[in-house]
Amino acid sequence: MFHKEGFAIIRNILTGLIAINAAAWYFSGGFNLAVKLLIFVSVIVAVLILQFFRNPKRNTVLNPNHVIAPADGKVVVVEEVIEHEYFKDKRIQVSIFMSPLDVHVNRYPITGEIKFAKYHPGKFLVAWHPKSSIENERTTVVVENKTTGAILFRQIAGAVARRIVMYSKKNDKATQGADMGFIKFGSRIDLFLPLNATINANIDDVVRGGETVIATC
Repeated sequence: MFHKEGFAIIRNILTGLIAINAAAWYFSGGFNLAVKLLIFVSVIVAVLILQFFRNPKRNTVLNPNHVIAPADGKVVVVEEVIEHEYFKDKRIQVSIFMSPLDVHVNRYPITGEIKFAKYHPGKFLVAWHPKSSIENERTTVVVENKTTGAILFRQIAGAVARRIVMYSKKNDKATQGADMGFIKFGSRIDLFLPLNATINANIDDVVRGGETVIATC
């Protein structure tokens, strides 16, 4: 299964690759070494594009006390910080880095009401750069419920990513594990959790969006 954000890109790239290979075969007069090499490279490119936009089904166990991973990837930050945009106080930040080989579907970490949703244009620093969370293209979404309180998560574009898709709208209902957006070609997500949350994630942990429990509140 592929994510809807990839349908047009997949169609256009596959159509282009087929046209290029057909033209190469026609004008070269057959399957010579150069055409075979081009076909091989085209197949590799097609496989990479298809795997990037894959959208595997995840078994989300709904639990009001759990904050689940909003994305696949590796945990690169677990630390206490000041969140300046919405809370303006101390929070525990957990950051997940998504390589181009990871699933890039983003999912809601909790069920609740969307209290805040905003898109920020910006730069395209590498996703692990300390200033990427405040200078890169990004979104900020806050979901709140009575059990966990307000949880903020931020989609951040990386050096390769050039498009963030966010479906969240203020006052809408968010469902834990449901699709909330997509980041194309490499990126990161920051979670900002209450100081009293029990953090289950450690640096270098590999997590699965919609399944791994990041924290308990």
